[in-house]
Amino acid sequence: MLKVGLTYDLRSDYIKLGFTDEETAEYDSEETIEALDKTITELGYTTQRIGNVFSLVDRISKGERWDLVFNICEGMHGIGREAQVPALLDAYSIPYVFSDPMVLALTLHKGQTKRVIRDYGIPTADFAIIESVNDIFNIQLPFPLFAKPVAEGTGKGIDGKSIIYSPTELEKVCHTLLNKHKQPVLVETYLPGREFTVGIVGTGENAKAIGVMEIIITPRAKEQTYSYHTKENWKGIVEYTLIKGEMETICSQTAIKAWRCLGCRDGGRVDLKLDSAGIPNFIEVNPLAGLNPSHSDMPMLARYNGINYHQLIKLILDSAMLRQNR
Repeated sequence: MLKVGLTYDLRSDYIKLGFTDEETAEYDSEETIEALDKTITELGYTTQRIGNVFSLVDRISKGERWDLVFNICEGMHGIGREAQVPALLDAYSIPYVFSDPMVLALTLHKGQTKRVIRDYGIPTADFAIIESVNDIFNIQLPFPLFAKPVAEGTGKGIDGKSIIYSPTELEKVCHTLLNKHKQPVLVETYLPGREFTVGIVGTGENAKAIGVMEIIITPRAKEQTYSYHTKENWKGIVEYTLIKGEMETICSQTAIKAWRCLGCRDGGRVDLKLDSAGIPNFIEVNPLAGLNPSHSDMPMLARYNGINYHQLIKLILDSAMLRQNR
């Protein structure tokens, strides 16, 4: 029976260390870890909870090894924080689930990812990367614009002011984001159309879409953006609808093309939004998608499409095992 280690960042651990709710928004709950542990065990594996990168370093230094590591660590520090665990596992030739260090380092930086996507010919909104205050005055994009931190997830740094209509607003928002998040700001042409997320399992030619879900922010929401506040308080203000037909096909094709272009593995999500012509544009990819069985987007869209949590985790593990056995 194969031994599978679980690497993860437990939100409650970081809260106890004094980090805020927003700083720990991307980390996992006990509910998620319990669900993963139980499901992987039911699939016929022996599991061992490892924890975060510091626990992994300690265990490896003591000689512990695993046949496979199910890695959902987001990391805390640096632009390469999501790549830390897979890089360490690679150094010790320990196989793992999900993408490699190169993919995770690239895709955390939304601007660099869009450069690769654009070069590959996949539609994505025109953009600029603001490294310092002086860069703000060189932007030549037409308004309205949309601004967000270049390397955050879970809607952090996004709020009602993220949609920008004037140079004054642009300067103010970029100043705030640069000072608060201590990282570059991505400024892009605002996409006015519908928003979708596409769930993907598999690697390379074996990658396939398992569902396309529309994200509808209702008038009841405080902010008409998929912000940190909106995501944290989604019940009653956000509607999630499974999409079928021509739009499903177009979104799936765009998402799979992006997934393969970036070299993502095993499972994750690609977020898309329609431009003024109704064409799906790449927003970002999440190669470490949330896996809470009840409210994370990927399990949710899978469930809407007839794939239960047990089946979803099996698809992800099967993809990882297929790679190891080649």
